[in-house]
Amino acid sequence: MQQSTLKKLSEVLGISISTVSRALKDHPDISVATKNKVKELAKAMEYEPNAYAVQLRTRQSNVLGILVPSITNFFYDSFIAAVEEDARANGYSVLIMQSGDSAVTEAASLQIFRKNMVMGLFAAVTVETDDMSQFDKMELMDVPVIFIDRVPEGKKYYKVSLADAEAATMAADAIIEAKKKNVLALFGHPHLSLTKLRKEAFVHSFTTKAPQAKLTIHHPDSIEPSYEIALKELKDNKYDVVFCMGDLILMGVMKAIHELNLKVPEDIAVIGISNGFIPSLYHPKITYVETSGYKLGKLAFEQMLQRLKHEPVSENVCVPAVLAEGGSLQLF
Repeated sequence: MQQSTLKKLSEVLGISISTVSRALKDHPDISVATKNKVKELAKAMEYEPNAYAVQLRTRQSNVLGILVPSITNFFYDSFIAAVEEDARANGYSVLIMQSGDSAVTEAASLQIFRKNMVMGLFAAVTVETDDMSQFDKMELMDVPVIFIDRVPEGKKYYKVSLADAEAATMAADAIIEAKKKNVLALFGHPHLSLTKLRKEAFVHSFTTKAPQAKLTIHHPDSIEPSYEIALKELKDNKYDVVFCMGDLILMGVMKAIHELNLKVPEDIAVIGISNGFIPSLYHPKITYVETSGYKLGKLAFEQMLQRLKHEPVSENVCVPAVLAEGGSLQLF
């Protein structure tokens, strides 16, 4: 049924529009009897207040913003699912935007979030993000920002991330335990803080625990560059194992491995850091260190809820990493 209007309610009851409006808002100047009549008729006529008008009046929309590089990435897809699930249970809805890893699109998206008066924002920064002023503006407008996964460097921001250093250390230790000596390690975009953390921890493990191992490092940031690098390196060199920092890298590497007719793990071992779904698509299943988008979403929403309630909250929290053994890396 089409929404009834305040005007229709006032006509049926024979009272002014302003009286109807104040009755619906429980204004003290309106009698209890009038309030009850107005509310009963409003319910019968399925009247709903204009959401935009309420938003303008209260400066609250009950909408939370989510800004990620891409929703086609399974990691962010599962993150969004977790946030939306908890948001709905707590009376919020979500507005989702994609930056496409463009700082320009990111800035435009933030403007849209401000115009829609979101109450809070979850954001993963782009590979191009250097200027944080647009995010700072959200905080100045009393809109809490929780950075997730791809977080900015610096201490003044609230961050919910994966245990990046721990995950990389686990992967490196598994490779060392498997007695692999010649390692092809593919990390993501070098500009991202999570890439820096994972690379530093990974290299540190080999430097301190297996200094005799040879590391070859590249920084592809998507499927195709990962495929091209892996194809060339695996053609020209003899590696024991390939480490893939993320799912997109893993997909590119596995495409190259299949094209070269290499057997896993007999010809080449593989280990990655993953959300968990992509490794299950291969046989044998790829050994990976779990970095769950769903768990990240649950933890991020808890942090957001505390900030919305103006409760004390840690500036930096992490989802613990877990090693999930498959058949792609034989541990001795």
